This record gives sequence, structure tokens and C-alpha cells, in this order.
Amino acid sequence: MTRALMIQGTGSNVGKSMLVAGLCRAALRRGLSVAPFKPQNMSNNAAVTADGGEIGRAQALQALACGLAAHTDMNPVLLKPETDVGAQVVVQGRRLTTAKARDYARLKPTLMGAVQQSFERLKSRHDLVIVEGAGSPAEVNLRKGDIANMGFAEAAGLPVVLCGDIDRGGVIAQIVGTQAVMPAEDAARIKGFLINKFRGDPSLFDDGYALIAQHTGWRGYGVAPWFAEAWKLPAEDALDIAAAPRGQGLHVVCLRLSRIANFDDLDPLSQEPGVRVTMLPPGQPIPADADLVILPGSKSTRGDLAFLRAQGWDIDLLAHYRRGGRVLGICGGYQMLGQVVADPDGIEGPAGETPGLGLLDIRTVMGGDKSLREVSARHARLEQAFSGYEIHIGQSDGPDRARPFAQIDGRPEGAVSADGRVAGSYLHGMFADDGFRAAWLAEMGAVPSEQGYAATVEATLDALTDHLEAHLDVAGLLALAG
Repeated sequence: MTRALMIQGTGSNVGKSMLVAGLCRAALRRGLSVAPFKPQNMSNNAAVTADGGEIGRAQALQALACGLAAHTDMNPVLLKPETDVGAQVVVQGRRLTTAKARDYARLKPTLMGAVQQSFERLKSRHDLVIVEGAGSPAEVNLRKGDIANMGFAEAAGLPVVLCGDIDRGGVIAQIVGTQAVMPAEDAARIKGFLINKFRGDPSLFDDGYALIAQHTGWRGYGVAPWFAEAWKLPAEDALDIAAAPRGQGLHVVCLRLSRIANFDDLDPLSQEPGVRVTMLPPGQPIPADADLVILPGSKSTRGDLAFLRAQGWDIDLLAHYRRGGRVLGICGGYQMLGQVVADPDGIEGPAGETPGLGLLDIRTVMGGDKSLREVSARHARLEQAFSGYEIHIGQSDGPDRARPFAQIDGRPEGAVSADGRVAGSYLHGMFADDGFRAAWLAEMGAVPSEQGYAATVEATLDALTDHLEAHLDVAGLLALAG
């Protein structure tokens, strides 16, 4: 019988995603065919899959840890927030609808069939499936119709291990309190706990560890110290990029938009010692020493245009440009650089149009099918080939398209201003291509490193797995799966 194990957390950002990635690589080392699975994820940082859909970026990293190509079955329900109260609902890689939180609560139970269908397909193809929960099972107000945590664990008959984050404090209350508020049948499904992100000497927590076991009756599977190299792995949250060590040299500033999406473009740049990446928070002016300002992707282009203007970044961008600085817009950021963004059908919000920043002579109209594909392209100016992916709605056209950013199968892609200092493209992932990144950095006056980005991620996954093997009972955790 195919084996499966579910890792749940006492809250968001307690390290579930990395734990699953490390356990997946540990299982792979043991000769098992293993796959990741997350029933429901909420993230605007998505990955395009080999089967032409999209899933959460964390599940794509976990797939890499398993030695697999990312597949839509690994994350059958993806919620992509568009406003504070609503999100696009992606099911098995394709947009289903846009729903407000209250409407989604009614829709959610109907999605369990698709979730179980994807899970069963993974089970049929692999020896082991390691499942990641979302948020916390302590959110018992959401238990009815749940597909993300205990609702799915119950439906699939899975053993659960609960992870607590000691770095945020109160980890004893996190774990004991979770058990206290849960229905008894859900608490019985939890077979153990582990502690994550400990800084210092783990033996100092021995008494606390024993206290958790005594109060819950659950077995402890270890205390994982803080993994210092976590910043080298693709970030699921824009704040994780902000926390990365800052290099020296070329200063790249990325605007942290309210609905920032697919910001994985920055991960390879943040690893370059000759590049200093600043993820600029709201309310902060664009630094005068910025060499390049990146407008990243957005889940709500018109909404983030208004947000950008509210920070005064439109004025800062013009000042940056007049100083001789460069600007790169990617996907939604590319659309913002134009003259206008029109959404006649209200795809991303109320129908209407919003003036763009006017740094590129293009016009964008939202509409048509969503473009989800991996591509091979060639940079027009550098004549350097690279690979990337598209994940966008809308079409852009105008005079500056006569100077394309790149060529795809002989067709122009993107746009560049007449002076060459403002560029826009729908292509994500270009900087993960080592050859292109090196050529682009050299052209920008920076010295690229010799370390390949993919090789760094692979080495960091191995280091993460070694870290977990050294501090957790990994063999015991995998044995729980059957």
C-alpha cells in the first residue's frame, strides 16, 4: 500500500515547506519514489508546471527535492489573493473563479473531490507521498469543510506530525494549545510533534520538550536548529528575500507591491555577491543609489498601480530615470510601465482602465486566456539565449514593441524604450539561467559569480537534508507513513 505522512504546523511560516522538502530528499536518498502534496495553498508566487498549469512555488521546490518535474497534482487548490477579501481560485492548475472569503467557505467543500483525485494519482505513481498542511489545525473555526489540514487528513486516513516554531516564542503553548482546542478525534490523528528554528544550544530546551510530551501524550521527533542557509532556496514570501544577506556592487531595488507575484526572479540575483538586492517596503523612498529598479509581477496590476502611486514611487521612478537609472518591468510590472492598463471585462477587479507610468509607449488590455508555458528565448540586445516561463493575462502592444526585449521562435517579446534604459517583458525566470544572468550582469557592469544557481539550490537541499538527519528522527518520521 502506498505510504503517506502529513506535516502540519501550529501556524503559518513555521517551516512546514522546508521540512517537507528535506524529508522528501531524505526519502529519495533511501531509494524511494517520493512526491510532495499540498491540498490547498495560498500564494501569489506560483510555478508553471510541465503539464501546463500552475502550483505554489514551495511545491515546485519540493518536487525538485524529489527529483521530479512540478505537476499540478502536487497542489490541486491554489488561492491567489487579488484583494484583502478575495482571491483567484486555481484548481488542478487552472483558474476556476474569483471568490471572496465568505464565498470560498461555501465553495471549499466542493473541491475535496479534485483534491482527493490528485492525491490518488500521486499515490498510484509513487512509493511515498509527503503532505504539507496549510496554516494551522488550531483554526477550528475553519474545520467544517476543511480540505487543507485535518479535513484532508481524515479523508485520506493520514498520520500527522505537528511542527512548532520556537523562534517566534511560546512554542509550548503553540503545541499544547493546539491539542487543547482540537476535537478529540483530530488530536488522536496526531502521532507526534517536532520543534523547528531553534537558535543556540538545543539541550537548553530539554525540559520544555519533555513538558510538551507530558501534556500532550505525543512523541517528540526532535528539535531542528535554525537552518542558516535557508535563504539560498527559492523564497515563498517576499519577506524571505528581504532577509537574505546583502551583497555589494550593483544595487537592484525591487518594489514590494501589495499583490506582488512570481518574485522568484530575484532569488538568483540575491545569491550574487556582486549584486545588492533591496526589497523595498511600502513607505520607503527609492534609494538614490539604485542602479536598477525592478517592477515585479502583480496579481492585481491596476490595484498595484494605485498602491505604487500611494507610496510616491511613481515620482521616485521618474527621478531615478532622469538620474540615468534603469528600469525593468516583469509581467505585471511591464504592464504598469505603459501608457494605460485597461480591464474592460473586470478580470482583476472593477472594469475600467488606469493610466500607466508612461515610461514605455505600450498599451495593455486585460483579457483572453491565461498564458501558462515554459519558453526558450533569446535576448534581443545581448543575443543571449535563456529559458523562462510565462504566467499572465493580458496583451500589450505599441510603438516600443518595435524594440523587443527578446525573441521567441522568431517573434518579438516585450518592449524597450528608445534610449534602452527602460525594458519590459512577460518572461519570468530569466535570471535563473546562468548564461543569461552572467551576460546581463556583465553588461550592467557587475561581476557575476561562477556558481550556478541550480547547483546552489541542489547543494542547499542536500545541506537541509543533512541538517534534518542530524537533529530529527527522520527514520522514525518516515516509518510513520507505513
